[in-house]
Amino acid sequence: MAHNTQAIITNGLWQNNQALVALLGLCPLLAVSNTVINSLGLGIATTLTLILSNGLVSSLRAYILPEIRLPLFVLMIAGIVTSIELLMNAWFYELYKTLGIFIPLIVTNCAIIGRAEVFASKNRIMPSLLDGLAMGLGFSFALLSLGAIREVVGAGTLFSQADLLFGEAAKNWQINVLDDYSGTLLALLPPGAFITLGLLIAAKNVFAIKE
Repeated sequence: MAHNTQAIITNGLWQNNQALVALLGLCPLLAVSNTVINSLGLGIATTLTLILSNGLVSSLRAYILPEIRLPLFVLMIAGIVTSIELLMNAWFYELYKTLGIFIPLIVTNCAIIGRAEVFASKNRIMPSLLDGLAMGLGFSFALLSLGAIREVVGAGTLFSQADLLFGEAAKNWQINVLDDYSGTLLALLPPGAFITLGLLIAAKNVFAIKE
């Protein structure tokens, strides 16, 4: 199946954004997006999972029987997520503790098995890797947008606790966007996440109508 490179990238980043259009993977999206750093950590883990699972499924598609493809896809994705979880445990332990259960729950993200089934199982490895990258970056874009808005409105800062991801050198990276700001608790709580995501989806739809 032939695919245009630009079409794959545009589809993943914007037209079929897995969070803002397909509305997939909303549980971790809403749960951990209270800061930019948490959002970036989960975005990187999800993007790596999408790239590796798409690549693995595409490279083995000729040997997978159609009757057992979905259990095998889940098994592959679980193996990849477990590897990423162990790497985060070893190298980013504090961030690993902060993200908690939402790292292993990447296995249940419908966007990942959806791309394996819809795209990677029907295409060659390079377009599949590109599709995983584009879909992962699109999901990360939604996560970062949500995290930035919630952190600014909720705490008046950006990049707080950047050292969790970038090490000791990033301890002074925090930006105080609003001086003498006491914060808005609603933005940091789940209802604030729902409201902010709704506004992002509305803004995306407005741009889409104008195109």
